[in-house]
Amino acid sequence: MKEILNQLFEYKSLDKETAKEILKNLAQGQYNQSQVAAFLTVYLMRSITVEELEGFRDAMLELCVPVEIPEYDAIDLCGTGGDGKNTFNISTLSSFIVAGAGQNVAKHGNNGVSSVSGSSNLMAHFGYEFTNDVDKLKKSLDECGLCFLHAPLFHPAMKNVAPIRRELGVKTFFNMLGPMVNPSFPRKQLVGVFSLELARLYGYLYQKTDKSFVILHALDGYDEISLTGSFKKISNGKEEIVNPYDLGFDAIRQEDIFGGDSVEESAKIFEDILKGNGTEPQKNVVIANAAMAIQCGKGVSTEDALGMARESLESCKALRTFKKIIEL
Repeated sequence: MKEILNQLFEYKSLDKETAKEILKNLAQGQYNQSQVAAFLTVYLMRSITVEELEGFRDAMLELCVPVEIPEYDAIDLCGTGGDGKNTFNISTLSSFIVAGAGQNVAKHGNNGVSSVSGSSNLMAHFGYEFTNDVDKLKKSLDECGLCFLHAPLFHPAMKNVAPIRRELGVKTFFNMLGPMVNPSFPRKQLVGVFSLELARLYGYLYQKTDKSFVILHALDGYDEISLTGSFKKISNGKEEIVNPYDLGFDAIRQEDIFGGDSVEESAKIFEDILKGNGTEPQKNVVIANAAMAIQCGKGVSTEDALGMARESLESCKALRTFKKIIEL
């Protein structure tokens, strides 16, 4: 690792195979904590390359516990996190709206590292029991149209890294990897990323696959559609800048989508929105994000997708989906 660190400190990059090998060694506990921390922080100070990201991704997928559910044709909605904005759980809420609209979802999630409440913190708060039992996950998809994949159960090799990530408390390249390493290998994916540079990297990598994908980045820094301004949307063969008015929404303020200072506050916002008691900006943000996933999953127009998302939320289909999965 010493040689690798010196190479990186000299602003040299790793090729794909070296990156893959290092991540596998790191996951298997072959480096000490100081070396791992140093390696992680390198990528806070310089950009990750396509080859490095691809190598890290391939290592994670090779080491994961796979979930074979191709027959459900599920989509994943996952943000990288790490945008430092502390919004409420927009992608998790959107997942229930998408499932309520009839598109199966395999939601990959984890505890928050750089935010108060990640999707796993939220689900645990409501009493959801995480599992990697494929039969239980299939039952969840059959009955709710959604299954929740708590990342640590499917990436056991990462247990050596988790404490170091928590102690660092800042985004690392694992935030960048999260949406790419869903253990169910979904063919459809909505990804929110925290920078334009990462949006381009994701676009490049996804174009090399057979996935149907949408990558989102709000130009003012959010890893999702925030409706606080325009956002970049990259999908199969297309890039565009979209503003809230294009979707029929007014622009909102940053404080309108604040996620609270605790898991409890985040959970209350989450439940209020599902029950129809959210504010107009809160509802509009989750409808906008869910619509992009519905469009990706079902191949419908933006207008139709927005209508389906709104109907799922306002008719309480999303709420019923959430209640079902908690009761399973």
